[in-house]
This record gives sequence, structure tokens and C-alpha cells, in this order.
Amino acid sequence: MNIEEFLTLAAKEEASDLFIVAGLPLTMKVNGVMRRINEEKMMPQDTEKIIREIYEKALDRDIDQLLKTGDDDFSFAIPGLSRFRVSAYKQRGSLAAVIRVIAFRLPDYKQLRIPEQVMKLSELNKGLVLVTGPAGSGKSTTLACMIEEINETKEDHIITLEDPLEFLHQHKKSIVSQREVNMDTINYVTSLRAALRQSPDVILLGEMRDYETIQVVMTAAETGHLVFSTLHTIGAANTIERIIDVFPPNQQRQIMIQLASVLQAVISQQLIPTMDGTLIPVFEIMEVTPAIRNMIRENKVHQIDGLIYSSTGSGMISMDQSLINLYKEGQISKETAILYASNPEMIIKRIR
Repeated sequence: MNIEEFLTLAAKEEASDLFIVAGLPLTMKVNGVMRRINEEKMMPQDTEKIIREIYEKALDRDIDQLLKTGDDDFSFAIPGLSRFRVSAYKQRGSLAAVIRVIAFRLPDYKQLRIPEQVMKLSELNKGLVLVTGPAGSGKSTTLACMIEEINETKEDHIITLEDPLEFLHQHKKSIVSQREVNMDTINYVTSLRAALRQSPDVILLGEMRDYETIQVVMTAAETGHLVFSTLHTIGAANTIERIIDVFPPNQQRQIMIQLASVLQAVISQQLIPTMDGTLIPVFEIMEVTPAIRNMIRENKVHQIDGLIYSSTGSGMISMDQSLINLYKEGQISKETAILYASNPEMIIKRIR
């Protein structure tokens, strides 16, 4: 099977990821389950042949980076089929790759079960919105839906800084400038600083990786831009603590004050299996209220989870409450609700 046949099959079967690793047959992940394409195990020369084919499809990509450093990330498209995000690497001296399948067209956010409450955050005109969760939990898709909502409803300049580019946005009501790290720009910090001089209204930053990036994000949000970004955390309190902990102790007080003034919302999401074997997202949503701003400013971040948990007003829902709601709707099993809960004991009591 050549690479184009493999990619075509994966797109047809709606696989999320493809795995090319020596010692295994070609494998794809569909609804969280690994499926082998055949029983024929690949040898190192087979994986190298397939990965070289991928680089040929990517046209402007040179395999030397992978051979020299052992890692390479990039994306490419096959017209009429799909876009693909590639993470190529060496393992046990042989070449391997994991490929994420990205549809050309963004699905409707309602089909993806992204709550209206999340989509309404696209109506903000300034501040910082964070979408958090483990790798592969759908953060990029949620952000792409929010960006597309702005694109369709506002006359803005949207700048996206990604590594690599995933969803491609056409210019609609807005102008959308999409920049890929290592191809269009050197790194996140350089491109983010440059973006502030490019008359942006909305900035999407793929990931807040280090304290220098976070500092520039804060500046962008403080100076009247709407900034979206991601972190690999679960829960609002964990997210805020992670941002503060990135900074040296003598800067943490200043960051708390800045964060309290610019943060607008933290959305945490996980992808979980349903009763019928598909995957659906489950969300925790925290919109920042005056009470939460005070908690951040006064370093009482540990109290935030309790406030979200006990809150019944709009703008707040805890991860555990979302899981309970899905269980009551018959979408997920009791075991799944407990497995993905942040407080399993509480979920067990509530379900009883």
C-alpha cells in the first residue's frame, strides 16, 4: 500500500491519526481504537520508503531536518482529500511518523457538540481566552470553530500563529493571516511581537510554551487585542497555577495582577468514549467574574475549582457536572464518568 492509498483510506474511515512504525503493520486510530490495515509488519526500509513519499507530497519540505535532528513537524494537503499534520521522528534507529488527519472543511460546531456558551466567547473584543486539555482532546478544532465564527460575523484582522498550520481559513468578513512557525516565521515569540505591528484584532497562538511567549501574550491582551491560546492542563485552577509557576518568584506577583485583568475565560476539554463507541467532547467552562479576578489577584487560585463546582449561574460548569449531565442523558457509562472525573468520589455520590 503506498502512502496516498493509506491516506485516502484513513480520510474515508474518518481516522484521527495514522501510525507508521517499524515492527508494526500500518495502523490508524478510529474513535480512539487502533485498527491495523493489514497483518504485514513493516521493516525499517519500508517505513523509510513511506516517509520519503510523504516528504515528496509535502513538496517544500526537506527530509534532511529529520535525518539530522531525529524530529520534524510539518503539514501538507492532498487536493480533494484532506490536510495532514505530520510528526516524523527516529525510533530505534529507524524512521517513524504519526500523522493527524485534518478535514478541509470545518464541521459545524453543533455537530461537534461544542456548547453555545463556548462559541459566544468569540463575541469578546479583547482579553485572553484559553482552551486547555490533554493532547488530542480537540483543542485545535474548538479554536478553529471560534475563529471561523469571528471570520463569518466580524470585519476583523485575524492572525493565527501555529506550529504547524492545521485548519485553513478563507477570507470571509474578516481578513485571516495564517503563519506557520519554521516556514513563515522563526518562532512564536518573534511572530507574536511582529503581529502586534500588523493591526490585528484577534490573535490565535497555537501554544503558550514558555514564559517569554506568555509575557508577550499578556502584553497583546492588555493592549486591547483578543487573544486565544492553549495549554496542556485540565481545569481552570491548574491552568492559572501553571502560568504563574512558569515565572521566577520575583515576577509572580506582577503576573497575577496582569492575569487577573486580562483573562476572560478558561475552557477545559477532554474527548471521551460514548455508549455507541464514538468520541464526544466534554467541557469545563469558567468565565472570569469579579470574584475570580480577586482570587487570582490575591493568590487564592486554589479556591476557584470550588467556586466553579458550586456555581449554578451561567458562565460556569465544572468538568464533573458536564460528565454527570452526559451520564443522565445516557450518552456515557457510569464507569466513563468516574474515569474522566476530577473528583471521582463526588461523582459516585452524585450518581447514587
